[in-house]
Amino acid sequence: MDRKTIYPLAYGLLIGLLATGVLWVVARRPAGYPVQLLPPATESPVRVYVLGAVQSPGVYPFPRGSIVQDALNAAGGPTGQADLSQLNLAQVVKDGDRIDVPELPPTAPPTLTPAPTMTVGPGTPSPTPAPTAIPAVTTARPQPSSGAKININTATQAELESLPRIGPATAQRIIEYRTANGPFGRIEDIMNVRGIGPATFEQLKDLITVGP
Repeated sequence: MDRKTIYPLAYGLLIGLLATGVLWVVARRPAGYPVQLLPPATESPVRVYVLGAVQSPGVYPFPRGSIVQDALNAAGGPTGQADLSQLNLAQVVKDGDRIDVPELPPTAPPTLTPAPTMTVGPGTPSPTPAPTAIPAVTTARPQPSSGAKININTATQAELESLPRIGPATAQRIIEYRTANGPFGRIEDIMNVRGIGPATFEQLKDLITVGP
């Protein structure tokens, strides 16, 4: 072959090799990886201490945005002696909250009015009086003497029951608490007893003491 024939053939062969190399490099490029989205972070629950007049006192976890009503439901619901008027059931709870459900104050038994006395004149047959119910014998609760405060470290069951909003069950829990934990160091410690919350303490603080 002469030079006029060889040069075009060599040039075409070189171009073909270069194209083949480019195609081989492109074919070997690594495939891309799919983008993976991380799951959203889960908010930690709030923990609330529910005590007082509920079925199952204790610490319960709740999702953020829960309200006091949710806390009562988790604790088994209020007892029959619970005074829910002292609570805002729609209030949102926060981590570390303490919800103390107070008890209703004890109610005195109803008293019956005796039948009126009937006067019968001479010659008039005595009518048979209608039977009247015999009023139940009630024992009046002792009341604190004027100016004297009740020592919650030494008071008897009856003395504790003389305090406002303290029924027999709550008085017994006060005695059991000081027996298990020792004397109260200050009057505010009485709120550690189940069933005594801030509302009840407000009515007790001027009537109780821990002094000798």
